[in-house]
Amino acid sequence: MHITGNTLFIPGATSGIGLALARRFKDRGNTVVVGGRRTELLEELREEGFGVAHIDTADPTSITRAATQVIAEYPDLDTLVNMAGIMVAEDWHTAEGFLSVAEDTVNVNLLGPIRLIAAFTEQLQSRPAATIVNVSSGLASVPLARTATYSATKAAIHALSEAIRVQYADTSVQVIELVPPVVRTGLADTARNPRAIPLDDFADNVIALLESQPEAHEILVDQVKLQRYAERRGDYEKVFALINGQQ
Repeated sequence: MHITGNTLFIPGATSGIGLALARRFKDRGNTVVVGGRRTELLEELREEGFGVAHIDTADPTSITRAATQVIAEYPDLDTLVNMAGIMVAEDWHTAEGFLSVAEDTVNVNLLGPIRLIAAFTEQLQSRPAATIVNVSSGLASVPLARTATYSATKAAIHALSEAIRVQYADTSVQVIELVPPVVRTGLADTARNPRAIPLDDFADNVIALLESQPEAHEILVDQVKLQRYAERRGDYEKVFALINGQQ
């Protein structure tokens, strides 16, 4: 992936990591289309010079409608960044404590990216060079107990990225997995987490890694390697205990 001269669609980029990356891609000379549900935020971003599309990644009809709009307005679109996601604590002692949250999380975090790829796959394959960026998490490798389904969906995104990368090997589409550590955003309680890294630091590092590793399969900032390589190093249980406050 080259980090200039692209046309990107980033659903879920009206705040947090998505917005931080959208601004950096735009500053690098890319055309960036931001997707989200909140009209007022989209209008503010339009005034900043972004393309915008209203989309609810939990709604298959909304995904199809937004994809049709974005492809029509930006026929050079060559990059899809699957950014949207939800992270909500669960209590698995009762069905009421987790079931509805788990279903919503699977719908947004797993089915959302799958539906988005389905909506854009023909467009991306029509371009001479294209990229799908799937955003997983360090929790894909070492889960956080209180957000069990979130962790499970991110593990699924990792597996999905690995598998479709092989399927797209005979096309022009590159598949990159972006693996954030805990970052200070509005997601869950990250702002109070002492292990969370500043949002701007993370976004700057991601852009630098994309620039220096254009053929990378994974984008890993240093802070996420504790989790990503825990099993390989043989200290999974220690890292699991650390992540879950058991030591």
